[in-house]
Amino acid sequence: MNDDVAFSRRAMLQRSGFGLGAIALNDLCSRDAIADSHLANSDLKMRGPHFPASAKSVILLFQNGGPSQVDLFDPKPELTRRHGESVAIRNAMNGNTEPLMSSPLKFRACGDSGTEFSELVPHLSETADDLCVVRSMYHLDPNHPGGTYMMCSCSRRPGRPTLGAWITYALGSETQNLPSFVCLRDPTVFHSGGSMQITSGWLPSLFRGTELRSEGDPVLNLRPPVQLQAGTRDSAMRLLTQLNERHRKNYPRESELDARIQNYELAGRMQVAAEKEFDLSSETAETQRLYGLDDEVTAPYGRQCLLARRLVERGVRFVQILAPAPHNTWDHHDKIYDKLPHICRQVDRPSAALIQDLKRRGLLKDTIVLWAGEFGRMPISQRGHGRDHNPHGFSLLLAGGGFKTGCVYGATDELGYRAVQDRVGVPDLMATILNQLGLDHTKLGYQHHGVEETLTEARITGAKVIRGITAWRWFNQIFPRERLNGVTAERGSRGISLGGQKNLVDWATLTNLIHGEGRIAGKRVGWADFRCPTSRFAARCLTPFVKFCRCFLSWNRRPADVHGCAVLS
Repeated sequence: MNDDVAFSRRAMLQRSGFGLGAIALNDLCSRDAIADSHLANSDLKMRGPHFPASAKSVILLFQNGGPSQVDLFDPKPELTRRHGESVAIRNAMNGNTEPLMSSPLKFRACGDSGTEFSELVPHLSETADDLCVVRSMYHLDPNHPGGTYMMCSCSRRPGRPTLGAWITYALGSETQNLPSFVCLRDPTVFHSGGSMQITSGWLPSLFRGTELRSEGDPVLNLRPPVQLQAGTRDSAMRLLTQLNERHRKNYPRESELDARIQNYELAGRMQVAAEKEFDLSSETAETQRLYGLDDEVTAPYGRQCLLARRLVERGVRFVQILAPAPHNTWDHHDKIYDKLPHICRQVDRPSAALIQDLKRRGLLKDTIVLWAGEFGRMPISQRGHGRDHNPHGFSLLLAGGGFKTGCVYGATDELGYRAVQDRVGVPDLMATILNQLGLDHTKLGYQHHGVEETLTEARITGAKVIRGITAWRWFNQIFPRERLNGVTAERGSRGISLGGQKNLVDWATLTNLIHGEGRIAGKRVGWADFRCPTSRFAARCLTPFVKFCRCFLSWNRRPADVHGCAVLS
């Protein structure tokens, strides 16, 4: 009598050994499913965002070394008044304390917004009405490598994917002839942090930043050293493609191999496209002068900024420009007022030119420009004539991409040491940048060692989108810029009226008024100061709309609840 019972291999694993075999099989299958889901994002094809975006690309002007906020963007009259006093603030590097040191530099209110800038950045100050100045940045690492990792990857730990890698992984590329994530730097220096500033970490290697040169050959070894006979190279490439495909089928989970293959294919396309894209001689003489290419001091950084504009114009997703040489050039532990003017002259004019050029070409509304270092500097002196690292409170600049214009957000204490008002952590900044790109920082993840990793690690850091520095996307759609430009404001005995022929109310003023207050003729005003007897458009449409917007915001403050209809950027 045959008592054999037929059952499947899967059933055998479930019934034997207390089902431990089935548990192991389920784990292996889930890993394969996760790997398959990641393979869907293992190329540079353009992908859609989580929700409608305000921006498509990012240019990071990273100022390695740590610019002094109290000498550039955050004036402190109290620091000037108390110059030379001893306080309970200790330098970050050796823990000693020295007297307060005021800034000898003059600040002035710039533009209609009245934002104060130092005399060392006269060109950036001309773009005051296009900038959002965040004066309340902070993090916890006072060292160059850790601070750099923090500002590039949202973590003090080296080896995690950088912001550029995450954005490229999420959105892909709009161009197939150029890298999606590009790093431009002086070839003689990489600054603290090195290649960790552009690493893809444990994301597929394809999303690592590609270093391009602004002078000479844009990519080293792009062309063969010896000219080959016609047809030889094509035959070799066909054979190489066949071997790569065979190897890819045998090892389908090897992202390093996929990245290497796609990088070689991209290099082949760049041989045709790169020479034209990196030829700055096609730019007009006026544009080259704007970026300072006619000045040997500003020309190297100016070429990089001009190249960054050309790259985003052609669909590159993320461009990171590192500070000029020497190593950590903003790191002024001594003789700060001898060294600071020189680096400001190198960087100021090209940085402002980039913003102005993007704006006049209609690219600024789709491009986020971030000007930042890894931290700021102390309000106390170091060695009597320098400033030490200060991660507790520093400033950065944002322009374009749906960020507010003519805006100052947050504040440090009266001495410029610690962020105290509307504090912005680096995870908050990263969450906000992703939001402007249409990405939810809590949903953009990647499985690594069984953990769903994200850029901001919001469960640990509490990262949130900073709504106070972003403009209203739906307001922009309902009232496009061209409908409101030309509406004017008139100051009278009863307040300010729209529709007069004096003081032009620009787009920045109107959007800032919606959020609370703005400036007209250099004076701060709020929406309550306005009366609308002469403007039919303002009286019948704009004023009720403002009231509705404020009621809506007071009723619903949670960003997650308004993704479908309200303020996302």
